[in-house]
Amino acid sequence: MRIDIVRPADLDPQDVTAWSALQQAAGLDSPFFSPHWTRACASVDGPDRKLAKVAVVRDDDGAAAFLPARLSPFSGQAVGAPLSDYQGAVTRDGFVLDVKAAVRAFGVGRLDFQNLFPGQTAFAKHVHGHASSLAIDLSQGFDAYAAERRTQTDILKDCAKRRRKLEREKGEVVFTAHSTVQADFDQLLVWKRAQYKASGQTDIFDAGWPLDLLKRLFIEPCGDLQARLFTLHAGGELAAAHLALCNGSVAHAWFIAHSEAFERYSPGVVLIADMLQWGSANGMRELDLGPGDYRFKLQLSNLKREVGHGYVGRPGPSTLVRAAAYSVRDAAEALPLGRASTLPGKAMRRLDLWRGLHGVWSLPR
Repeated sequence: MRIDIVRPADLDPQDVTAWSALQQAAGLDSPFFSPHWTRACASVDGPDRKLAKVAVVRDDDGAAAFLPARLSPFSGQAVGAPLSDYQGAVTRDGFVLDVKAAVRAFGVGRLDFQNLFPGQTAFAKHVHGHASSLAIDLSQGFDAYAAERRTQTDILKDCAKRRRKLEREKGEVVFTAHSTVQADFDQLLVWKRAQYKASGQTDIFDAGWPLDLLKRLFIEPCGDLQARLFTLHAGGELAAAHLALCNGSVAHAWFIAHSEAFERYSPGVVLIADMLQWGSANGMRELDLGPGDYRFKLQLSNLKREVGHGYVGRPGPSTLVRAAAYSVRDAAEALPLGRASTLPGKAMRRLDLWRGLHGVWSLPR
């Protein structure tokens, strides 16, 4: 086995083709496993431009695995973090990746992951906890999906009622798939940033490169990867917008926001319902809603995945620090402390968010 560490821009075209073929064969249809996601992240002026690398693992039969990571001298994390909702390696069926060997080849003390996709057996013993990620499976068609949802929830019926009410009170409702209207894209970002401010969350767009990445993928595809804008207008006004990251038949719900003027109609959820009907008729097999247990996700989803968080570490200070942080987190979450039990985990996630946005590491290897 040989491991080559390559910059995304320097990947041989044959390796890009092999990566895509392995991704398809492994059923890793999420756009975050595409070689074009890694290359797109490295094409904008952010941490990935200089720090993103790909471990290309080869055996006698050729390329057997691809593992992208953003590296510092001390640790690594997912390329595109925190915009990447899933992480993991793309491997040939039956090939067992030695992840510790990959970490050594990267030259870092440890490799962190936040949302490890199911089926990543090479990482299994390095997982320290799990969370739920929700998706909508449309492979049997919208009618079958809607019939199944009706046995569990009235959300689709409620969306239809809200859509009719929106049209009665505000004017004609128009759904647009794959909108190229720049003003609507810009408005989505204005709404999203206002959401971050109102909720006290970190505005990821302050870092600069996330905005550049969205603009890059909105304007033109990167291979078969593209950010596609879906919009809902009422009475000629933009009521909601949804930027989805699309790769083949899978769309990943990425950024969604709506106008406060239309809030009582729940236009964001109405927009998703329209997306599902349109998508089912136009080759969309899945709309992945990503991690998080928001009420609308729970009601709309018919597919649940368990994603993991943890790290793969080599002996050294950076691994010891991460291990200590997880010890504190695990101990707190095991105690009946109410909201206080979640504080260490929140602190770790906030630190990882900062690292992802700014490419900052402060610990020696």
